[in-house]
Amino acid sequence: MKLLVSLLFIIHIAVAEENQTVLPIVLWHGMGDTCCLPISTGVLRLFLYKYIPNVYILSMKTNDDSITALEDSYLLNPNKQVIYACMMLEKHQYLKNGFNVIGLGQGSLFLRAVIQRCGHKLPPIKNYISLGGPQQGISAMPHCIAVTNRTCSAMQELLEFAAYHSMTQNALVQATYWHDPLRENEYKKKSIFLADINNEQRTNDLYRSNLKKLQHFVMVKFENDSVVEPRESEWFGYYTPGQTKELQTLQESNIYLEDRLGLQEMDRAGKLVFLSHPKEHLQIDEAWTLKNIMPYLVDKPINQSSDYVSINI
Repeated sequence: MKLLVSLLFIIHIAVAEENQTVLPIVLWHGMGDTCCLPISTGVLRLFLYKYIPNVYILSMKTNDDSITALEDSYLLNPNKQVIYACMMLEKHQYLKNGFNVIGLGQGSLFLRAVIQRCGHKLPPIKNYISLGGPQQGISAMPHCIAVTNRTCSAMQELLEFAAYHSMTQNALVQATYWHDPLRENEYKKKSIFLADINNEQRTNDLYRSNLKKLQHFVMVKFENDSVVEPRESEWFGYYTPGQTKELQTLQESNIYLEDRLGLQEMDRAGKLVFLSHPKEHLQIDEAWTLKNIMPYLVDKPINQSSDYVSINI
């Protein structure tokens, strides 16, 4: 019986690999979410299955228990999450010929960290798609739907007054990409995650070379986003250091002008893609996604249906 099961498993893998005509996709959910909730990231996964036959999708999770996994999106140090992801992706048999990645919210940052820190050990990553990812961080606590308002208020106060304390950095995920433009030097010195992956503490050439291997770095900004503050962070823009009113684009920032991540070189090569969506954070619809995102996931046009609905991830 065990032999029969083993043979059937091998046949299943062989058939899956033979039928795979598109690159696999790795998803990473956002804050207050898990890999597979049917009302969020799971909806995006079903959408991709619907329009990309035979695609293999790996939705990242930190724990098999959904409650623990949801808590991890607030409490598990991103550096630990990235190490775990690198180990998983490196040995995954379905990804050996390369893959695309899609990050939702803070999951976009975690995937970029994977690309930069261990991309040289992984199969080729073709396209990196950031849906509402705070590439330059946040300056206000996002709406946290999954916890109480009281807890959200406590988090906001903690971040405003002690974001860069080592205990806060190691205890709260959102603190690791908290970017206070009024405390720029402290952010660069004490941020244990974002300042590192943005090469603001030192220039890590491995981060630059791994990121530049991408064919496309696609950034989606939601024009009515009330979760990421400022929303320009989703296009790698941010406040001009030292104040909280004037905004600067990626192209005006030191990260770009000094080419600390290779983004200037990628921009000139046509690898940076800036997309805009008119709705709230992650509230994308099928028609928009088919037109704007699908070309980076498949080589052939998708047969579109006429009954478009909101994906609401």
